[in-house]
Amino acid sequence: MAVIIILILVGLFLLILEFFVFPGVSISGIGGVIAIGIAIFLGYSNFGSPTGHIILASTIISFIVLLIIALKSNTWKRLSLNTAVTSQVETVEQELIKTGDKGITITRLNPIGKARVNDLEVEAQCPGHFVDPQTEIEVVKVFKTYIIVKPIINQ
Repeated sequence: MAVIIILILVGLFLLILEFFVFPGVSISGIGGVIAIGIAIFLGYSNFGSPTGHIILASTIISFIVLLIIALKSNTWKRLSLNTAVTSQVETVEQELIKTGDKGITITRLNPIGKARVNDLEVEAQCPGHFVDPQTEIEVVKVFKTYIIVKPIINQ
């Protein structure tokens, strides 16, 4: 009888894990169903139909009660992540930076990095080139969140 009770408890625990921790069909859900199925089978085969029915009914009722308790408890609120993202994307002041403006790279453009154009620090991209820090650049195109630049080659 102890084996049946342990199998049912392990099966219920694995099914609760399946519903709340590992959503989808996973090993814990399959293992829980198998453990409960073996326990119920052992109950019917070892103790007969009346006791098997009692084991089956008590397992179903236990699962429903456990599920209701798990859904209503504040345990899941304490375990869940409750932070909010308050950051925002830096945008390029399109009226302050125009095509043809000159600036200097702050970090290495590999091919994306930081540059200073018209005393504004912006994210810059130089497709096809790696540009070292402190290199003079020219703005080729201005987008909402970044600029496209090319290095100025001094001759």
